Amino acid sequence: MSESEVGTLAFAESPVQLLNILEWARGARAERCTLVVLPPRDPTTRGQLRRMAGLATESGHEVRWQEARGGAAAPTRALAALAGPLRRARRLVIGDPFSRYLQLLLSLTRPRDVVVVDDGTATMEFVSQLADGERLVRWHRPAARGAAGLLFAPVARRAVHRLRPGAGRTVEVFTAMPVRQLDGITVTENTFPWTREHFGHPRVTAGADLVGTSLVETGVLREDRYLAAVTDLAREHGVARYWAHRKESAEKLRRLGELANVEVVRPDLPLELVARRGPIGGRVLSFPSTVVHTLPRVLADTEVKVLVCALAEGWFTDRVSARASGFLSNVTSSARGVHGLVSLPAPQP
Repeated sequence: MSESEVGTLAFAESPVQLLNILEWARGARAERCTLVVLPPRDPTTRGQLRRMAGLATESGHEVRWQEARGGAAAPTRALAALAGPLRRARRLVIGDPFSRYLQLLLSLTRPRDVVVVDDGTATMEFVSQLADGERLVRWHRPAARGAAGLLFAPVARRAVHRLRPGAGRTVEVFTAMPVRQLDGITVTENTFPWTREHFGHPRVTAGADLVGTSLVETGVLREDRYLAAVTDLAREHGVARYWAHRKESAEKLRRLGELANVEVVRPDLPLELVARRGPIGGRVLSFPSTVVHTLPRVLADTEVKVLVCALAEGWFTDRVSARASGFLSNVTSSARGVHGLVSLPAPQP
């Protein structure tokens, strides 16, 4: 990899991040990026990342698959391999500013330009915390630092500094989410032109589809309440397909398919691309998640209606903070306000 090849260096740890890097590159007319994939261990996510990496290569970008989590020595080997490209990069594009590994990479370089693309609704929390000068903490995790957090704090502070505009450095947030405007930071709207052009017009079927969520797996929702809610929604709205989140457990999905009597589908690509490829139901139901903001944009030229399903307080686990439940409520209310989505009341037990 020669110096002339590293103008834009992009990092993706999830399929959605990679998709949004492609959308940013299309809008910015960045003809060729060096795109580094830092895959997790989860096989479902790795499979989707492989598919997305193929689409990125087809779009003219250089893709580099870099293992950074495959054993104790992997992070150090990855840092050594990325040191040169990091030094030579004029622009860095990242998808998850909460990632400690990406914070470490940011702390080791001084790029002239930084672009943050969506990693789902987390972008809303990132912009809010950056505006208020807070530490970057994921919305569903406790704010307590712990020993590891205290040791990492100097690295995190340097990374956050790189995410602010400064002398000779510009910062852009490329997003489909409703975010606060920040002084000195350019906010660019993502309307998914690459997705719509690449996949054309989808075939829309009768009935409804329901989008799954990993809120059970992340400890936010009680599994029994979630399964009961999906079953009620499927019965009331004629749901035929349940689009599983890549992090949902196989056992939960097995039970869900039996209880709700729906076809459980594990998408091979991010749902935005699956929906555009079709077939997709004429109504798409979703709990508060990224897709209540992305699908209305992706499917804006179709007759598909996106409905957002509210969460009831009794569904949350004991570990969920008021901050976390408030964040999810904001996802729902902002989708109603920005996209005019209809909000379905939470099914009652």
